[in-house]
Amino acid sequence: MQSAQPIIVRVVEEPLRTTNVADVLIGALGLAGVMTLSALLLGLTLGGLLIAWKRLRARYNLEPDEDAHAMRVTPSSSTP
Repeated sequence: MQSAQPIIVRVVEEPLRTTNVADVLIGALGLAGVMTLSALLLGLTLGGLLIAWKRLRARYNLEPDEDAHAMRVTPSSSTP
């Protein structure tokens, strides 16, 4: 019941693109640029948030009492 003609499958591979030094350098510089830009944006965002937080605390007088966490350690005068 099988057909007498065999099934022939031809696998066509895509041509390989060669990678040269210029491709590697462009890729590395692109990655370094993306990382630098993202670090800069993240730093500016967090810095802006910290400045805004400090200004809000100062505006609404939410600064903690300066002496609240200070430990007052004085030398004791012990007599022998």
